[in-house]
Amino acid sequence: MRTVTASEAKQGLAGVIEAAAREPVVIRRQKRDVAVVMSMQEYERLVRLNVSEFQRFCDAVGAQAAERGLTEEKLGRLLADD
Repeated sequence: MRTVTASEAKQGLAGVIEAAAREPVVIRRQKRDVAVVMSMQEYERLVRLNVSEFQRFCDAVGAQAAERGLTEEKLGRLLADD
């Protein structure tokens, strides 16, 4: 992964964008990593991965709740504004 300073990124944005097409580029300011520039394809891949992982988590929690006797009706009562 390539790393550039914030000043380098500002002065050479076109080069940073070109590099990001091949690999993520870390932007560093005052010796701290502050941002990452990546290709749109990589960003979309990460978003899909996060959505899939969240769905797996929700499915696991739902299955565990069902095993313990939680039904739609009970959930509705728990969430009611009484």
